[in-house]
Amino acid sequence: MTGRDPRVSSVESFVDSAEARHALYRRSLTVVLVSQIFGGAGLAAGVTVGALLAQDMLGGAGVAGLPVALFTLGSALAAYLVGRHSQRAGRRQGLAAGFLAGTVGAFGVVVAAVIDSPALLFVAFFVYGAGTSTNLQARYAGTDLAPVDQRATAVSVAMVSTTFGAVAGPNLVELMGRVAVSIGIPALAGPFLLAGVAFGLAGAILFVFLRPDPYLVAKALERSTPSAAVPRPSADVGSSINKGVMLGATVMVLTQIAMVAIMTMTPVHMRHHGHSLSEIGFVIGVHVGAMFLPSLVTGRLVDKLGRLTMTLVAGATLLAAGLVSALAPGESLGWLTLALALLGLGWNIGLISGTALIVDATPVQTRARTQGSVDVLIAFAGASGGAVSGFIVAGTSYATLSLAGGFLALLLIPAVAWARSADVVPDRS
Repeated sequence: MTGRDPRVSSVESFVDSAEARHALYRRSLTVVLVSQIFGGAGLAAGVTVGALLAQDMLGGAGVAGLPVALFTLGSALAAYLVGRHSQRAGRRQGLAAGFLAGTVGAFGVVVAAVIDSPALLFVAFFVYGAGTSTNLQARYAGTDLAPVDQRATAVSVAMVSTTFGAVAGPNLVELMGRVAVSIGIPALAGPFLLAGVAFGLAGAILFVFLRPDPYLVAKALERSTPSAAVPRPSADVGSSINKGVMLGATVMVLTQIAMVAIMTMTPVHMRHHGHSLSEIGFVIGVHVGAMFLPSLVTGRLVDKLGRLTMTLVAGATLLAAGLVSALAPGESLGWLTLALALLGLGWNIGLISGTALIVDATPVQTRARTQGSVDVLIAFAGASGGAVSGFIVAGTSYATLSLAGGFLALLLIPAVAWARSADVVPDRS
């Protein structure tokens, strides 16, 4: 016996064969695609009924944004831990662990609702955030072995599969509510039963089938390639300021704040105007679908037209979403649906553009850690948007919140102008 780690042998067997790596790249995308279907169903629960559950248990619109704030804070910690664990052990172990934590959090929300414990509810929402963060981080697994000119497209393939679960989840709100009531659980906790099962299945699929780990293969490939033949960024975010990483993070943070702030309070706004749970679920389902379904198109556009050009498109789309949301009559299901569809589409374009910028700016050997660190910022941005949104609506109005979110997206314009003037990233225009 040589005592050699069989995992290392398996990984290194792909280094000398471009054909084998391409086959692994395609297979890894398929595994991520399937896991994202379940992960999308899990994250939709908190988006759809989290604010309503908190409002029922605690009272008042001011606290309705707290669940989103808590599970996005939890997702920040998870992003940090999953990124570092993936750096050491690969995507497979890191992502599976994150989904397991999300499973525990989802079932914790159910228990908190049953025993009417706000303290446990807060803790459970925090842990539930690990699932939402891990679902988002899974998009990076599709880029590890992707050709340079197909990275945004690879992100889009991973994201578009989330659509199926994410759209189905909100539209199962009433059904899961009835199931929950039939077994003695509050109706609004029902979707979290679905979330717990969905996160568990997503983690199991990745743990069992994401072999060999694409990130470990990418690291082994870079180690075996002469440094002169490998184009590398001038610096990594862990050692010095990397302008490409700064730009990608800025794009995703601004996009996240604008989207989360408006999305969080839309169910509360709709219920205030007499809409049913099924109508709320429909609007959120369309919104989540718009967050992920256009990915195959937007990913290719980001690769072909350039990251900066598409960032400007994201800003314009989010501004339109804020304006439509602010001006839409509260009783109009059609206008609110349009507003939330635009909101999801703007987020989609911004996230794919920002993700591609991050991947372009980081070397493989430190990429997972950097990606985790950036996702921490995204999570904090979401937490801020979620927490503040309830208080803005309570103190002013939903229209004011929508306008603020839309105009915040305009900050993407000076970010792109700076990037072009500083030649941060070559863009296709």
